[in-house]
Amino acid sequence: MNIHTPDIDRKPSRDEAEAALALLRQWARSSSDDEIATLEPSVGYLLPGQAAPALSRAYPQDFSVSAAYKDSLPDLQNGPASLIRGERQRIQHVGISNFRLPIRYQTRDAAPLLLETSVTGTVSLEAGKKGINMSRIMRSFYAHAGRTFGFAVIEAALDDYKADLGSFDARIQMRFSYPMQMPSLRSGLAGWQYYEVAFELVEAAGVRKKIVHLDYVYSSTCPCSLELSEHARSTRGQLATPHSQRSVARISVEVLDDTLSVEDLVEIARAGVVTETQVMVKREDEQAFAELNAANPIFVEDAARLFCAVLKRDPRIGDFRVLASHQESLHSHDAVSLLTEGATFAQDSLDPRLFQSLFHIG
Repeated sequence: MNIHTPDIDRKPSRDEAEAALALLRQWARSSSDDEIATLEPSVGYLLPGQAAPALSRAYPQDFSVSAAYKDSLPDLQNGPASLIRGERQRIQHVGISNFRLPIRYQTRDAAPLLLETSVTGTVSLEAGKKGINMSRIMRSFYAHAGRTFGFAVIEAALDDYKADLGSFDARIQMRFSYPMQMPSLRSGLAGWQYYEVAFELVEAAGVRKKIVHLDYVYSSTCPCSLELSEHARSTRGQLATPHSQRSVARISVEVLDDTLSVEDLVEIARAGVVTETQVMVKREDEQAFAELNAANPIFVEDAARLFCAVLKRDPRIGDFRVLASHQESLHSHDAVSLLTEGATFAQDSLDPRLFQSLFHIG
């Protein structure tokens, strides 16, 4: 015996729609108001003499929501699997991005800092689930927003919204601009340097990883240009200057020990490439910076390996990735490099605009 399953995606004919309408009216005539309201209140308007009421255009200032009314509200995101559109496929991450709030972070040497933070929160969505209630991610996060944040607090927030949404995998990423005072090279002045930082907590297949991303901005003097300039001076008495440019490295590290602070990671980066851009500069500082660059000329390949060397020496750091972009003053293009250590950041394909995201706005 062959059983033919009707094509549920086929558009019903008018005759089928009229038959369904007649069936609904027949059911409504023999059903109570509560039964109709439970199924779909508008079904009652199909009965003779039951026209839909005129809708009010005035905002109901005094209306309050009762528990029963709230329970009656439609919730399409948590509806049955029959409402799924497209392929019933697992989605690795779905959630919200760039909701902002002030968060307190503990500095290494002083009182906590209150910083505006952009938060991305996502969870996995299994193939048989229609969707998620995205406001629950925000509500779970706000429940911890008054605490001084570190990875322990981020883990608590992730636990909450995983439980609320019934998901297996989840991710929280928090982006902020972190201020640190930086002394000048020779004048004795100091100014605030701001570092673009992100804390990320990722759980996949029951394994959690803590990750910190840091954008470190430095000057890179081209070794080849430096040698050519010196050649012109020494052989022909010709004044020449080597080219250098503002450069950006995005250093991403897996944190094995929560004692690793933002300040620590900045200092590790500075130990690798010492020519960090300056904040407060007088003439003696500018001269010192020129001397510092001449003593440390680097190609973009050198930068990646120098950062790699200092990162590998710190036991608090596991896997890591170094993205570097030297935004050329000689060429009309940039010089870039990508170096990874370990499986966490290994990748075969790159976002087409990955290196463009390293552009630093002063």
